[in-house]
Amino acid sequence: MSPPLSRRTRRRLIAGGAALLVLAGAVLWAVWPNSPGYHTQDARITVRTGPRGDEPVDLDTRLFLPNGASASDKVPAVLLAHGFGGTKESTYSDAEDLAGLGYAVLTWTAQGFGSSGGQIHLDSPDYEVRDAQRLVDWLAARPDIRTDAPGDPRVAVVGSSYGGGLALLLAGQDQRIDAAVPMATWNDLAGAFLPESTGRGPVDGVFKKTWAGLFFGNGASPSLDLTGVPQDAAAAAAAAAGADPSCGRFAADVCAVYQRIATAGRADQAAVDLLRRSSPATVLDRIKAPTLLVQGTADTLFPLTEADANARGIAATGTPVRVAWFTGGHDGGDGPQSDRDRVRFLMAQWLDHYVKGTGDAPPTSFTWSRITGFNALDRGVVTSGYSNPAYPGLAGTSSSTVTVAGPAQQVANPPAGNPAAISSLPAAGGLSSFVNGVVTDLPGQNARFTSAPLDQPVDIVGAPSVRIRAASPSGEAVLFVKLYDVDPSGVATLSSGLIAPVRLTGLPADIAQAQPVSVTLPPIVHRVEAGHTMRIAVATSDQAFATPNQPTVYTVAVPDNATAVTLPTVAGTPIASPQVIWRYVLAGLLVAIAIGLAVVILVVRRRRGRHDASVHPDYADVPLRVDGLRKEYGDFVAVDRVDFEVRRGQVVGLLGPNGAGKTTTLRVLMGLTNPTAGQIHVFGHPLVPGSPVLSRIGALVEGPGFLPHLSGLANLRAYWAATGRPAADAQLDRALEIAGLGESVHRRVKTYSHGMRQRLAIAQAMLGLPELLVLDEPTDGLDPPQIAEMRRVLKRYATDGRAVLVSSHLLAEVEQTCTHVVVVNKGAIVASGPVDDIVGESPTVQIEVSDAGAAADVLGQLAGVRSVSVDGDPRQLVVDTNGTARSEVVAELVRAGIGVERVVPRRRLEDAFLALVGDSSSGSGDR
Repeated sequence: MSPPLSRRTRRRLIAGGAALLVLAGAVLWAVWPNSPGYHTQDARITVRTGPRGDEPVDLDTRLFLPNGASASDKVPAVLLAHGFGGTKESTYSDAEDLAGLGYAVLTWTAQGFGSSGGQIHLDSPDYEVRDAQRLVDWLAARPDIRTDAPGDPRVAVVGSSYGGGLALLLAGQDQRIDAAVPMATWNDLAGAFLPESTGRGPVDGVFKKTWAGLFFGNGASPSLDLTGVPQDAAAAAAAAAGADPSCGRFAADVCAVYQRIATAGRADQAAVDLLRRSSPATVLDRIKAPTLLVQGTADTLFPLTEADANARGIAATGTPVRVAWFTGGHDGGDGPQSDRDRVRFLMAQWLDHYVKGTGDAPPTSFTWSRITGFNALDRGVVTSGYSNPAYPGLAGTSSSTVTVAGPAQQVANPPAGNPAAISSLPAAGGLSSFVNGVVTDLPGQNARFTSAPLDQPVDIVGAPSVRIRAASPSGEAVLFVKLYDVDPSGVATLSSGLIAPVRLTGLPADIAQAQPVSVTLPPIVHRVEAGHTMRIAVATSDQAFATPNQPTVYTVAVPDNATAVTLPTVAGTPIASPQVIWRYVLAGLLVAIAIGLAVVILVVRRRRGRHDASVHPDYADVPLRVDGLRKEYGDFVAVDRVDFEVRRGQVVGLLGPNGAGKTTTLRVLMGLTNPTAGQIHVFGHPLVPGSPVLSRIGALVEGPGFLPHLSGLANLRAYWAATGRPAADAQLDRALEIAGLGESVHRRVKTYSHGMRQRLAIAQAMLGLPELLVLDEPTDGLDPPQIAEMRRVLKRYATDGRAVLVSSHLLAEVEQTCTHVVVVNKGAIVASGPVDDIVGESPTVQIEVSDAGAAADVLGQLAGVRSVSVDGDPRQLVVDTNGTARSEVVAELVRAGIGVERVVPRRRLEDAFLALVGDSSSGSGDR
């Protein structure tokens, strides 16, 4: 063993380490907000609203105010609006994040919802938008809110869906808004609910009946803050408040418009005018607040066309605009964690510059993402992000064409639109993924035109287009045009369930006289692989839309029996999923800690360097050699007489009951504590704390420790930086691939489950692909499929000359994973060697029966059976058959009238283990 450190050196190291800890603690105390870093104030604010601004309405509000905000330390503000059918509580998670960034965040329940007064006017400029203006006034009057001028607070407006529409309308109506972040919202509410894919407008649009019904049903319920009140009492209260049971809390004019459209299946001009009153399209030319537009690709309610129209309208006035597409939406929720982090990063960057006044101006580049796979370990969706210097619109930066062909085909419009195809399942959240994109076109109700297999993959980013022809005996037709990606096995995918509804008029009865019509399909982000074909389907019905009640037969064709489908593409640069580090100063803290740790490590290495020069020639190629290991704690001997080896290509299991000394052994092996006696060699080098040879070992001992507000990836990088080794040596991608973390590595660790933390810790141990991997209970917290995956990970790792030492109490997993085992009991080795040698041959089987007592009596009389015992459960027997055929044992029980539920081999390693350690497993804790 190497000589111990001198007292002087110890004092220096302890003093240096203490100083580093004090510095780290001071920085953490300075930059990390006291939990939760803000306080809240609830208030009912009365605003004056209506066309003349004289109708009082009470709004239920909550203000999130950063700690320390005061008249002498004013903070900028954010108005945070909720989605349709929500309340202020719906926004609390985002409010907490923004408050943590130093913003005063005012959330409120829009009028007509929750406990706020008033009625639902669909973000009317005279009502909901005017309400928000009065809230801006309220913020301006507070002494702790930063202002640009009297009555003009420094404020942004953020909202999604219904709240996103309000954000744009408010920015257009009130020039005091300094920045806007509308997400998953609309441009023209009439066009959104009555889309028309040939560009003729919502009067000729096809009514999106399912989404409209969900909207109306959500607002028609008389929600008067009656939480916990019985339903009959709620109805009575609603009646007393004068609510129309057919309209609920909708304003009368909005209710009347919905009922007219739903009854007729199409809109009149008056209905279109009312919906356009609540449309950002009417105010885009007045928006001067820099705007970040975030829109989801999985959205059959407000597709990407809505954000495109908003972007073009705002940019036309010279206002800074950035467009970001993500893989969520009304049909896909918030999207995968990596996309949520990407959106939050963009929002924080945007607000910090334009509202807080910090940081460089964010780029106006276009960003988008697409799903690129699934992580089998945690079932998470994997996304990849891309960027382009400028927003190209829906036509892309370039395009390719694919020819689809097929003869003219007759298709039937069913009476009353029933039965109808299902292209999407609106508002079903996660359930939508089981329906959206699944082919449900009905026989006889769709025409198909197919391409040849693609020679090379195509990444579609934008709105495809195609030309079709149609004929109808009535002169009209409602059709639904779809673009399918069909793989070689015939499985067809409809991207996000998005389809193009078309209402055609003035059609001839003879298809030969029909003129081509250009149809623009909904924008999508989708990769079509080489070898796949593309299919244009033209259907007559869809459950999400209103169709003509009269049964009719249409004829559908493409020009000259073949037509080109234009597929827009965008030249994009791959981007990493950005981690959202809400406390930016933490990056500096990590650097300081890493540098400090590196200095300490260098001092220790210099002190120990000369002792590593001596390499034991017999063990130079042996990952681990332990000889005569002994560890004492005062009068207590934790381990004694421990000798074993771990060679290249081996997965060695360290087994033992509680208190046997497994963890103590691992701590000594990792240099976390000094042995009392004995020698440990790693690749021939004597192992001592701080030895450079430790860099060839990766370990997970005594559980992981991570910074919760950093992503998994940031934690791994910080850990590697602390080792002082070059970043290129980390082999981060390979470690992540082996550990199976996937895109979940970009999530903040505080959102991880216990099992996710365990997998992150294993990835950390694998950084640099060390030649020896030491793991203490690596499957702790993992479910059975994840344990099976970990078994494969460890077997894969012990290749190319690497080795694994794993401590585990799961004997079945050790038996299936390990090549060798070392059994420790009462601090000493009781057995070691290959698993097969330790186990030997075991004739034992486990039998589950209806009556264990009777079965034991029967088998006890059976010649050849050596022993019968009850195995914990009174219905389970452990039978040593001593070579007697299992079929004979089962037959004897059946002849005796005893029911046999199952017969399985006894776990052989468990038998051997119990034989070796006896009843020692009752220890009170591991040594």
